[in-house]
Amino acid sequence: MIEAWTAAGRGLAVELPESAVLDAFNHVKVVDPATGEEGAIELEVLRYWRATGIGQHRIGAYARVAVHDPRIVKTAAWLFGGLYIGLQLPLTANAQTVWDWTGSLAGPARPGSWGGHAVDVVRYDRNGLTVVTWGRLQELTWSFWDRYCDEAYCILSDDFLETGHAPNGFDLEALEADLALVTA
Repeated sequence: MIEAWTAAGRGLAVELPESAVLDAFNHVKVVDPATGEEGAIELEVLRYWRATGIGQHRIGAYARVAVHDPRIVKTAAWLFGGLYIGLQLPLTANAQTVWDWTGSLAGPARPGSWGGHAVDVVRYDRNGLTVVTWGRLQELTWSFWDRYCDEAYCILSDDFLETGHAPNGFDLEALEADLALVTA
């Protein structure tokens, strides 16, 4: 997300060193005692990113996005320069060029049969979304999203809000003023 935000906000993408990402992961990882597999809980990642930062890049805030309302998903992705999401990947996705629902949720199509996976939404259109996963872009259909996305977060980051305004015109000062009206 940092790379996408800095490319959009500054015109020059900042690519974090792998060591910075692995260091952050080592602070939040959990190990499944049954399998030995390592992973992380998205909210723990977000808390760490906000409090400590990843590669000297800290986020200001984050909020959960309703995954079952495509209008909200699209709006949040556009406003905040992407979304940090969790997918319960089915084994069927392993062999697909475009991740798509096969028409079943059983057997190898069962949510989570390939494991949980956190990715960054960087693009969407009427056919689906594009995420960054394992260092590459991956397309998925809205049908896949509806069945396998179980959490999504929008993130406020100075990397995207260069000088208080995002490339799309999002105005952080206006948001803070609006929040003050409803939280006072």
